[in-house]
Amino acid sequence: MNNYEIADNFSLLSKLMDIHGENSFKSKTYSILAFNIERLPREISEMDDAELFNIRGIGESTGKKIRELQATGKLAQLEELLAETPPGILDMLQIKGMGPKKIGTVWSELGIESLGELEYACNENRLVALKGFGAKTQETILQNIVYYKQNQGFYLWSEVEMIGKTLAEQLQKVHPGNHFLLTGDIRRQNETVEFIEMVTDLGKDVLSKMFSGNPEVKVEELAIEAEGMPAGARHISSVIHVHVPNYPRYRFYFTDKAHIFSALFTTTGSEEFNSAFTNSYNLPETPAAEEEIFSINKLAWIPPMQRETATILAKAGAGSLPGFILPGDIKGIIHSHSTWSDGMHTIEQMAKAAKAQGLQYLVLSDHSQSAGYAGGLKPERIAAQHQEIDALNAKFAPFKIFKSIESDILNDGNLDYNEQVLNTFDLVIASIHSNLKMTQEKAMERVLAAVRNPYTSILGHPTGRLLLSRKGYPLDHKAIIDECAQNNVVIEINAHPRRLDIDWRWIEYAMEKGVLLSVNPDAHSVDGYKDTYYGVMVAQKGGLTAQHNLSSFTLTQFEEFLSGQRKKRA
Repeated sequence: MNNYEIADNFSLLSKLMDIHGENSFKSKTYSILAFNIERLPREISEMDDAELFNIRGIGESTGKKIRELQATGKLAQLEELLAETPPGILDMLQIKGMGPKKIGTVWSELGIESLGELEYACNENRLVALKGFGAKTQETILQNIVYYKQNQGFYLWSEVEMIGKTLAEQLQKVHPGNHFLLTGDIRRQNETVEFIEMVTDLGKDVLSKMFSGNPEVKVEELAIEAEGMPAGARHISSVIHVHVPNYPRYRFYFTDKAHIFSALFTTTGSEEFNSAFTNSYNLPETPAAEEEIFSINKLAWIPPMQRETATILAKAGAGSLPGFILPGDIKGIIHSHSTWSDGMHTIEQMAKAAKAQGLQYLVLSDHSQSAGYAGGLKPERIAAQHQEIDALNAKFAPFKIFKSIESDILNDGNLDYNEQVLNTFDLVIASIHSNLKMTQEKAMERVLAAVRNPYTSILGHPTGRLLLSRKGYPLDHKAIIDECAQNNVVIEINAHPRRLDIDWRWIEYAMEKGVLLSVNPDAHSVDGYKDTYYGVMVAQKGGLTAQHNLSSFTLTQFEEFLSGQRKKRA
């Protein structure tokens, strides 16, 4: 087990103890333990007992429980609670707004033991009278249940990309004479994916037999006319779904060798893209490659990730499409957290790692003072941090660390410090982290005020969304982008796979308005730098170019950008 898996077990134990009304002090202890395990700089599997038992916050007693978990895959105390807990209670933990104590209340007082029962109780207005609930809470819970149900069965693209590639490679080794080509949402680099889709010219019966040898795996054949099948899929002979326990579902499209690229093309595009293509262009029967489909129709090549809209076809018909950003275009890490707030590594460790990766600069942006839960920096700590950065810059030159802060946008739209403190930073990333339940009017008022603040350089994760978990707060994106254009504010594409915020669908409009975007990892550790890749992948969908991406600026270009930001403050 890795550290995250170990932490998940103790976190669940803490929640179940609260649900069952057990000692709150003990449950909190396990919650803190889970938090501390996640922040460890090394894997527990690499530690001996002496090292593990001497870690502050772990000790011998809990250390032995960790060893029990590693040795058996189970925790006896957790298993006992799970045996006493209806499975539906665990489902409720996935619903935002339903913490352990609220779940314990609806279970003990209303006898609710499943999501279906909870949804029914909300619709019947039964939660209103319970202590700690009320009409607004009930409505929020109901909305979150609906959102959860809509997203069941979906995975983050970052979670399935490597699974899909690995499966294709494994199948190719077994059947080297056949094609196994990823297609659909995963090939289009969509933020979330329901199926790992693949088109193949291997026989259906052969592939089905490979999976059906496992009694836990389900193989289901679909009708070609079934809802959700790609438009114009005349070259697909059959489709199967494969359900493997604890994995995303697989969808295989079968064709023959002559039509493999026609089938790949048809299964790649979105419904809107395919419909527009079918209405205006011709799909050749047996192209030798996908490129031939575009050349025959006098269209510029459209990369798979951009085959979303009819608009892209019109642009491809008018001439070549502009290039798009690549992972190698990233020149610096913007938006990172160190041990000064809630990061796992020191500034020096973060800088060394960035430098070792060939990057030219690091923008250190720990949390601001209102984020007490994340160790937000008071003004006196900021001054001390800046002294450390000055010393490290002398040590690592020409690599450079820039002084930044991720300033909370307060309820009234102000930033988290006075002008004197804000003026000590090279740039300020303004983000909302608290009181996320806002009407559009309130959200717009709050964000626009922050954008208009002369100290705001970057608007961080603009909607606050968490994919498959939390909708972003409602914004008028055009109005926000227009205001950023007026105030020379960059819009972040937060590269964390659960955020990918701002949505790629607004990238084109932002570029049209002359607004810079910035693919930023929001890294809380050295490992967090790798999230930049996911930001780049989703940015490609919106056609972002390196020229329009702040984190693609060279050190010299970035310093010129900061010079413009300082003039804005004057």
